[in-house]
Amino acid sequence: MNIKFVVVGKLKEKYFKQGIAEYAKRLSRFCKFSIVEVPDEKAPESMSQAEMDQVMAAEGERILSKIKDREYVYALAILGKERSSEEFAKEIKDLTTYGHSDITFVIGGSLGLTPAVLKRANTQISFGRFTLPHQLMRLVLTEQVYRAFMINEGSPYHK
Repeated sequence: MNIKFVVVGKLKEKYFKQGIAEYAKRLSRFCKFSIVEVPDEKAPESMSQAEMDQVMAAEGERILSKIKDREYVYALAILGKERSSEEFAKEIKDLTTYGHSDITFVIGGSLGLTPAVLKRANTQISFGRFTLPHQLMRLVLTEQVYRAFMINEGSPYHK
């Protein structure tokens, strides 16, 4: 099984890198885990809607170029469906049972994801209505994917 994150921007903070590295190491017994970073579009502080759309479109094209046809795609979106950890674990288990061995999670840049990326996604997932920095979201998502495998294994980690 392959789990891939396609994310906009580089991770600069050492403490996020360390946390993700720890969960990536733990995930290695369950799957091949990778993170693909696409460059974020340089943008001024205040932008018109047209400029924002242009930035999102450029980032969206970069994201889509990293997704293959066979991949099952989760787009992280505030308006996506919220799930409990148990529901998420069951979903991952069901996907692998029914032949989806390549699962990709997409985390957009600061402006979010374009309609084209959301359309390509098989489903949208939300971690609530909070706005979180995408660097932190990477760490949270990595932990939740690890938690899903632990739940499916019946491990006490989840308690």
